[in-house]
Amino acid sequence: MTTLAEPRHTAPASEPPKVRVRRQWDKKLYWIATHSVGIAMGVIFMLPILFVFLTAVMSSDQALSSNFWPEEWHFENFIEVFEKAPLLQYFGNSLLYSSLATAGALVSAIPAAYALSKLKFRGQNLFFMLTVAAMMLPPQVTVVPLYDLWVRLGFTGTLVPLIVPYFFFDAFSIFLLRQFFLTIPKDYLEAAKIDGCNEFQAMVKVLIPMAKPGIAATAMFCFLFTWNDYFGPLLYTGETRDSWPLSLAIASFRGMHHVEWNLTMAATALIMLPVIVLFVFAQKSFVKGVTFTGVKG
Repeated sequence: MTTLAEPRHTAPASEPPKVRVRRQWDKKLYWIATHSVGIAMGVIFMLPILFVFLTAVMSSDQALSSNFWPEEWHFENFIEVFEKAPLLQYFGNSLLYSSLATAGALVSAIPAAYALSKLKFRGQNLFFMLTVAAMMLPPQVTVVPLYDLWVRLGFTGTLVPLIVPYFFFDAFSIFLLRQFFLTIPKDYLEAAKIDGCNEFQAMVKVLIPMAKPGIAATAMFCFLFTWNDYFGPLLYTGETRDSWPLSLAIASFRGMHHVEWNLTMAATALIMLPVIVLFVFAQKSFVKGVTFTGVKG
């Protein structure tokens, strides 16, 4: 009796090298095509940073020319700027201003945003609309009475008029946190209250840990705004050089040194570095906080 032999399963023939290379190139081209807009935007945003760095390492004569690429690399420009101006002191002023202002904005905005998003009280919508209206109010409208107030208190020439207001009210921080708090279900807060927590404990122990991405995004927005702020320091510390932050010092740096653009760009690169480092380390929390803000409102 004869038996039929089972058909043998032969392994598929391996692809020729040319076909494999062609497929790899097709995948790369497909990735480039689907991300073309993002790549183009990234190149556009990187060009000014590249221009600042290349100009910072040029000689003084070449920085005034139309040459884009340095003929000689002068990395000593980054050391020379510290000899030309007290950048470390200005850096300390900027760090003090931005850090305290950011802390004050969070201290004042978190309870206000919690009340506007999780509590029910008469006039809640009115207070929220006033907060939105304060965001639309140009700072130049209130600058004269506020400046007169700080002159009478004797705090002009210091960073106090720039820092203290953030401990009382910051409309943008309240709005941003309120929108993020709305995405957190109330069930967590109600469970905490059932366990014996009051409103403050529920906010501190439940809401704040769950809202870390939103708080991080708000803190970064506030830090970047105060780090780059020019109008406020010019108004309150313009005549007191020892209180200048970096944003004000870099503007005067050009006048003091006859517009030596290589040194000006070197100082600018050093000022940009802390912000870039901060964004790199806090990028995930920042993007997550901005993404979830506005999901519900």
